Amino acid sequence: MNKWKKVFSEIVFSKYGKAIEHKDFILPNGKLLDFYIYNAGDPVCVLALTANNEVIMAKQFRVGPEAVLMELPGGMIDKNETPETAIKRELLEETGYVGDFQFVTQCIDGAYNTIDRYCFVATNCKKVAEPKLDDSEFVEVIATPLLEFRNHLRTGRLSDVEVAYLGLDFLNLL
Repeated sequence: MNKWKKVFSEIVFSKYGKAIEHKDFILPNGKLLDFYIYNAGDPVCVLALTANNEVIMAKQFRVGPEAVLMELPGGMIDKNETPETAIKRELLEETGYVGDFQFVTQCIDGAYNTIDRYCFVATNCKKVAEPKLDDSEFVEVIATPLLEFRNHLRTGRLSDVEVAYLGLDFLNLL
């Protein structure tokens, strides 16, 4: 494959640790084309299952689709935090659950952003506390039977579909 050459890069908007970056590339055919890329930190996400194979989900409003979604727990890695520490913190803060964690893989979030998501599974999850949410988070925690979760997953109406499929495959539950 012929090479693409980046000839320009500039942050055009930045807020809350996220940014929009303008990039110009010379394509293999010599044409100059501009792109706008969403830059954000790398998130963590977990497919968390109880000993009874219930999937721990976070039901919450999402501003992008302007809808309430049933999603997997996750969030951003804080400064000086490892991905494993971050996902354990996120699961406990968002849901009040702890479990036995395993790293699955990293996955690219999309072609026009820089997000490289860390994917985990957690098994034998149990509730040990009430969620400790930020004042901008409003989450209802739901333990969903595995079959019901798989049906929900097929709808594509959650933001971490790839983490769910990768996690189910990792656990031989597809």
